[in-house]
Amino acid sequence: MTRIVVDPITRIEGHLRIEVEVGGGTVTDAWSSGTMFRGLELILQGRDPRDAWVFAQRACGVCTTVHALASVRAVENALGITIPTNARLVRNLIAGTQFVQDHVIHFYHLHALDWVDIVSALSADPAKTADLAQSISSWPLSSRTYFKGVQDKLKTFVGSGQLGPFANGYWGHPAYKLPPEANLLAVAHYLEALDWQRQVIRIHALLGGKNPHPQTYVVGGMALGIDPNSPTALTMRRLSEISELIGQITTFVDQVYLPDVLAVAGFYKDWASLGAGIGNYMSYGDFPEANSGDPRTFYLPRGRIMGRDLTHVLPVDQTSVAEVVSHSWYTYVDGDGTPHHPWKGETNPRYTGPQPPFETLEGSAKYSWLKAPRYAGQPMEVGPLARMLVAYAAGHPDVKKAVDGALATLQVGPEALFSTLGRVAARAIETSLLAHRLGVWLGELEQNLKRGDLAVADVSRWDPSRWPAHAEGFGMEEAPRGSLGHWVVIDHHAIANYQLVVPSTWNGSPRDAEGRRGAWEEALIGTPLADPERPVEILRTIHSFDPCLACAVHVHDPARGVSTLIDVV
Repeated sequence: MTRIVVDPITRIEGHLRIEVEVGGGTVTDAWSSGTMFRGLELILQGRDPRDAWVFAQRACGVCTTVHALASVRAVENALGITIPTNARLVRNLIAGTQFVQDHVIHFYHLHALDWVDIVSALSADPAKTADLAQSISSWPLSSRTYFKGVQDKLKTFVGSGQLGPFANGYWGHPAYKLPPEANLLAVAHYLEALDWQRQVIRIHALLGGKNPHPQTYVVGGMALGIDPNSPTALTMRRLSEISELIGQITTFVDQVYLPDVLAVAGFYKDWASLGAGIGNYMSYGDFPEANSGDPRTFYLPRGRIMGRDLTHVLPVDQTSVAEVVSHSWYTYVDGDGTPHHPWKGETNPRYTGPQPPFETLEGSAKYSWLKAPRYAGQPMEVGPLARMLVAYAAGHPDVKKAVDGALATLQVGPEALFSTLGRVAARAIETSLLAHRLGVWLGELEQNLKRGDLAVADVSRWDPSRWPAHAEGFGMEEAPRGSLGHWVVIDHHAIANYQLVVPSTWNGSPRDAEGRRGAWEEALIGTPLADPERPVEILRTIHSFDPCLACAVHVHDPARGVSTLIDVV
């Protein structure tokens, strides 16, 4: 057996170490290690729960708004607060915009280079690239002259020797299958997406005050002035500007991102049978379309798929969520293998692993700063694939139409969804659906304002004297990377306990007390490696989950130093 260590996994948020054992050119075992400690739960203890969201959204510099939303929902749940219609719609618009921006940027700037050979694009025929582009989309930037300009820019960049994000790529790897023209097309859109995202986040600036870390959330709604006649509040003119931005967003998604994903996937159909993982999928559901908070009103439904069975959608109950730390660098007072619901969660760091510098985690009973979340004792995969599978199995008309269309284009069956390629396709499908839904929510907001409803927050329970002496609440939502939950315990007006269970903790968890792997570890089993010295196949599956270790763990130990990108032991 050969032990391969990839540390750090690059092109993600945060610090992740992956170790695998390889036999006969195939991954036979895997370990996922978050290499930083997260202390937000400890930071929040004793604070005013109304302030929690300001701290909680600092869990990450990318997924900021999702943690703010989960936090205010948790406190609102604890205090029995229902937010107004305008606040619900504004929150949907901010969250939906985050999804669309995050998914597009993930594909082009974090994941595409696992499939796209940058150097190959230098030998492409720009005229053939133009023909390819025009065959899959009506996007206007598709002429020979345009692609020749992109190729010349790339040649100048490569000729400078300052390759930046392209420096450590596995260019020329035998696992790359795209022809040079498709590679040039992807490089062009990589560059376009950089400029495109600048426009997308203007919506966050208009509705949230800034990006990242929007400033207009508040327990009870949104701290956002809404007045059609005020020059300083959210006016119809600003809503019209948002409408124009949504139009630009949707056009790029439908004419660039979605066609690119389907085109790239057509060359990698073998990845429709790789990376399946544990086969259990969960979605908390999100984007409420009524103020009640009833999951049945969510645009993306709540539910579970177990054992890849698309004939049954099972319920989700937050009381069934628990974490163990049998193989994590934490300790529980009553035993590390004892499941703890987040309201009873403990954050007691205790590093017992090998001291740096170290080559592998082999022999370490505990090997990650991530805990091991489980639902009713079972490991789960969360994220765009889980959401699309739950919605597809539930008969969601928009999702069924989009998924069936993608499967027909690729000429594969529904079983192809359970794979690395399925995750990539599901993310693109979800992006298109949500981009179009943004316009629906904006239209509802405009109509509500025209009816004279200007309410944005319910602060009737802001006075702590009206709170119970003890309260417990949870805020569940879907973040771009999957199911996100914040749990809060409030005693005598202050936070007594606060726990975050984030998507990358679900997917990247170490083994549990029974030795069951997390989603990343399980998905790597059976992965073929054409060149173990350059394990691009490992990156393909790990990146298909869009890891965010920044949310999952925090605070780097400087004694650890910086390891090499790839060590073969």
